[in-house]
Amino acid sequence: MANSPQAKKRARQNAARYEVNKARRSRIRTFLRRVEEAIASGDKEAASAALREAQPELMRGVTKGVFHKNTAARKMSRLSSRVKALG
Repeated sequence: MANSPQAKKRARQNAARYEVNKARRSRIRTFLRRVEEAIASGDKEAASAALREAQPELMRGVTKGVFHKNTAARKMSRLSSRVKALG
């Protein structure tokens, strides 16, 4: 348990950031799931539209420190290649 005032403040800050990051991660996963569902349905137009909506969310997650830059790039690359293969 934190004893010093600074350690107590840090614990509070960590808990607050954890909640924000958890919500952001969940939101990004929702966007990615929409792309997956569109790919599964075989609708290329819907899949590409979902992918265009997911990209800024995923990149915002990178700037906010929720995901690593390479992780986001890998996810976008794999999703876009799967959408492209629907043609």
